Amino acid sequence: AQPAAALGNGLALTPQMGFNDWNAYGCNVSESLIKATAQAMHTDGMQAAGYSYVNIDDCWLTKSRDSSGRLVPDPAKFPDGIKGTADYVHSLGLKLGIYEDAGTATCAGYPGSLGHETTDAQTFASWGVDYLKYDNCNNNGVSAQTRYTAMRDALNATGRPILFSLCNWGQENVWTWGANVGNSWRTTGDINASWSSMLSIFHSNVGLASYAGPGHWNDPDMLEVGNGSMTTTENRSEFSLWAEMAAPLIAGTNIASANSTTLSIYTNSRVIAVDQDSLGKQGTMVSSSG
Repeated sequence: AQPAAALGNGLALTPQMGFNDWNAYGCNVSESLIKATAQAMHTDGMQAAGYSYVNIDDCWLTKSRDSSGRLVPDPAKFPDGIKGTADYVHSLGLKLGIYEDAGTATCAGYPGSLGHETTDAQTFASWGVDYLKYDNCNNNGVSAQTRYTAMRDALNATGRPILFSLCNWGQENVWTWGANVGNSWRTTGDINASWSSMLSIFHSNVGLASYAGPGHWNDPDMLEVGNGSMTTTENRSEFSLWAEMAAPLIAGTNIASANSTTLSIYTNSRVIAVDQDSLGKQGTMVSSSG
């Protein structure tokens, strides 16, 4: 049954659309990359098509907190800090997302937010962050619902609207409780840029339609359109399936150097309209053959 109540922060009334650096860049994130990507989205039609979040993934921070217990952006990667990066992204009419982890350390080994939820949420709000992707590594076996709810409450207490993207890899039947905690929740493990990975994730996600709706979405992971050796037809198929599933549309490729074919897939207004339908009904599979 669909959960009775949703998070109610007024965000993601249709599935969120944006960019995340992880699939294309891994740990090689930087202020210059985020700014260049935001600028490209601003001018190449992606922003006009509805993509609004420019999201930083893991490895943006230093290996230890400061003397006040706060997270520190890596000064080599982010010389203007996250605040300066956010200011630039906001100046283009876009929004900034950031990454943390609901454990003692991020997946790449940087400080996690477990036990620091209030401080970290306040820090993100003070920097002008609009979106938090919250991962699941190094969780010490504490239940996901407990850990993710703690950050939900901390974000809510800041008074800043921050979209909350749960990334616990589809564990603990997150779709049965996620709507009360976050705006979206990953339903599977990580995607990679292959037809088999994409199709496997599609089959895992497509049956969960009853749990999705305005403000709370099943998340089959970021789009690999433009990455790896997937063909144009395969890329179009992924984008169409994600749109039919009312999934977040988070581009995971090099936007600044994307070719016209890749951009034409990402900006197909008719396919995007399926994803962004205000009714918020996730499509279901009515037939499978072959």
